[in-house]
Amino acid sequence: RIREHIADKAKLPILIFPEGTCVNNTSVMMFKKGSFEVGGTIHPVAIKYDPRFGDAFWNSTKFSMLMYVFNVMTSWALVCDVWYLPPMVKEEEEDAVHFANRVKAVIAARGGMSVLPWDGGLKRKKVNESFKEEQQKKYCQIA
Repeated sequence: RIREHIADKAKLPILIFPEGTCVNNTSVMMFKKGSFEVGGTIHPVAIKYDPRFGDAFWNSTKFSMLMYVFNVMTSWALVCDVWYLPPMVKEEEEDAVHFANRVKAVIAARGGMSVLPWDGGLKRKKVNESFKEEQQKKYCQIA
């Protein structure tokens, strides 16, 4: 459906949030590769919320949906910085994962956030032991 949509030049662009989740303004998590497989031009947008007047981040482990909505509706304001970045196109030798990572890095750099190699599923699932071991090995090699 996305390929059909972008092939029709009369249609407006599609807004996609490739992280698939919301994080707390400190980092950009792994992008889902699906929207980067279809071709076309990506128009990256970096969005970073300013929590001074109200926090748009919903920590679902701390607050119910009702409490989150109450907090948002009674906050002074939800303020965010939005940066529209130059359009990007997948390079010939690049696969969808590398393209997604390149776009993610540009967004993170502009928003002053770190790049994380994992997805939002870690917020709700126990970390796989093999992943922990891999990270421990990488950490040991830093010295």
